[in-house]
Amino acid sequence: MLFGTNINYLAVLVAAIAAIVIGSLWYSPILFGNIWMKLSGITKEKMEKDKKKGGMTKLYVVQIVASLVMACVLANLIALLGLTGVVGGIQIAFLVWVGFVLPLLIGNVLWEGKSWALYLLNITYNLVNLIVMGIILAVWR
Repeated sequence: MLFGTNINYLAVLVAAIAAIVIGSLWYSPILFGNIWMKLSGITKEKMEKDKKKGGMTKLYVVQIVASLVMACVLANLIALLGLTGVVGGIQIAFLVWVGFVLPLLIGNVLWEGKSWALYLLNITYNLVNLIVMGIILAVWR
């Protein structure tokens, strides 16, 4: 069953919101936004231009939906495996990160010519994000 009946959908929503907050902070000037922009080749002028065109709203909506999907799938994995507690949340987060995120994002370096520094920044964000989501979903069952 794709969407289990023993899923706490409020926890899924909270985990998705947490992912948006983490991403907003991680890629903001407060934390690593300036480094990310430099490594990605994105200028402040381009960001301002995109904001003025209204394209940012669409991007945020897509990211919110993606975060909800990710939280729902992670909640289903946690339920299927019977994981609970902080340790269970961290374990599944780490396995998903190693098994899916690392291999998928390495293509950005190998085939798109992105830097290893950008890869490291992005995979670290994904690890933090998955750990927080995993903990929320495994504790709040």
